Amino acid sequence: MAQPLRVLLVEDSEDDAALILRELRRGGYEPDCRRVDTAADLEAALERDSWDIVITDHNLPGYSSEVTLTTLKRSGLDIPVIIVSGSIGESIAVDAMKNGAHDYIMKDNLVRLVPAIARELRETKNRYAHRRAQETIQHLAYHDALTGLANRLEFETQVQKALRSIGEGARHALLYMDLDQFKIINDTCGHEAGDELLRQLAVVLRGPVREADTLARLGGDEFGVLLTHCALEHALQVAERMLQLVKDFRYIWQDKTFAIGVSIGLVMLEERSQTLSDVLRIADMACYAAKDRGRNRVHVYRADDAELLQRHGEMQWVARLKRALEEDRFELFRQCIEPLGQNSDRHCEFLLRMLDDRGERILPGAFIPAAERYNLMPDIDRWVVRHAFRFLAQHPASTDSAITDVYFINLSGATLSDDQFAADVIEQIVAHGLSPASIGFEITETAVIANLGSAVQFIDKVKQLGCRIALDDFGAGLSSFSYLKTIRADYLKIDGGFIKDMLDDPMDHAIVEAINHIGHVVGLKTIAEFVESDAIKQRLIDIGVDYAQGYAIQRPAPLHTASRPQPATPVS
Repeated sequence: MAQPLRVLLVEDSEDDAALILRELRRGGYEPDCRRVDTAADLEAALERDSWDIVITDHNLPGYSSEVTLTTLKRSGLDIPVIIVSGSIGESIAVDAMKNGAHDYIMKDNLVRLVPAIARELRETKNRYAHRRAQETIQHLAYHDALTGLANRLEFETQVQKALRSIGEGARHALLYMDLDQFKIINDTCGHEAGDELLRQLAVVLRGPVREADTLARLGGDEFGVLLTHCALEHALQVAERMLQLVKDFRYIWQDKTFAIGVSIGLVMLEERSQTLSDVLRIADMACYAAKDRGRNRVHVYRADDAELLQRHGEMQWVARLKRALEEDRFELFRQCIEPLGQNSDRHCEFLLRMLDDRGERILPGAFIPAAERYNLMPDIDRWVVRHAFRFLAQHPASTDSAITDVYFINLSGATLSDDQFAADVIEQIVAHGLSPASIGFEITETAVIANLGSAVQFIDKVKQLGCRIALDDFGAGLSSFSYLKTIRADYLKIDGGFIKDMLDDPMDHAIVEAINHIGHVVGLKTIAEFVESDAIKQRLIDIGVDYAQGYAIQRPAPLHTASRPQPATPVS
């Protein structure tokens, strides 16, 4: 079956046009062609319709291929241009290629036309995919991938802008919302059901929000709203409206129907002395006060609210984390990072678990947000470094290159801001007699950008010693690849959110390819996270990704279970 081809033909000779169209049909195309021979007609055709290819003669009466190239460049359209001419000098052809032409073909050698068009159509498709991938990465820097709402980073940026505007006759309001009964849906129906609920609620919550306001997903089942230039009365109306919308909402999953509630903390932004951390902290307090009073209600923070100031519900996690640090109730796991393709070295990552009062393990997703918010991450990171180094010193075979080349340790942004941390790390490496080349540090791209100066200083210091650096969760928050020129990293860990669906989602696949390619361009090895099947692993090999990590490679295992990590049973 002939392939449709929309052709804009700049040609004054009907006979030559007929020859070109005949050649296209012989090559398997069904051209939908429009022939023009003036600049005005060319501009009109470009504005009115879309085209796959532009074929232009070089010399027409009062017209040249240069006019075609200039017109197309001015339009901003990405349409390949092929010059087909009866006579064109080599120097003119070279100039035309420099000016944007994709190929030039002599009219007496039209056999080259069809292969040239096929090649340019492929290249155009590739350029489009890479542009979309870059646009998606930039979008994800400021938006939550699940709901499409603003993410926490963007929300905090807008709150800081609002705080700076106070004192110029402006005051604003912030709503901190936490869903009630969300855990029941996750536990009874699974995370897929929970994710779909969050997507649907994001649509519901947009209703009362003005265009100038910011609605964001802050993490888990928490949402935030910044109402700019808003009095308390209006903020209360919006909060009550959202409360009612969620209360009326019925979530249906398979054969089950759920009623959802939401607790809302409301804080007015009206003093320039307020800081971002202050505002988020008291908003969180107000939200949990609403929960304490029976859930599904709004609690307004007031400076003289003695009950709210005395409550310690928001500090529950802080107290638990401090006790865990004091009582040494954390545990290290590790997970292998397997080489793909021609690579032969093998890496591992240290992973952290917390033990509750009954000795049950708690995954980091439950306690890391609270630790980050209340600045406990430096203490936790120091615990991890101390115990990881002790393990490696007690098990020197673990750093044998035949088993594991590099062990990676995750660091938070707050830890990077600690000027003493790098010196402490270096001192411990020397004290334990460890090879610096066997130690790597994973830092998320968002943590690096948020603490760029201190992050670069830390990286430079440990790199001078010989340690390795990996940029973690790459693609989840970076708005530009330009930071890669500043950061002296060794590895790029592609965010697992793109990996897990890359076989079914062409956009995720294109993003993985783009990140892998750019990582290699700047000399970094790439690591794919969340590799949960052999099919994904094979596709990563085809793309050229250097390493894979995930359940298809190895499930996380406690350090004490084996001196050498064992591979996971293959997942199909």
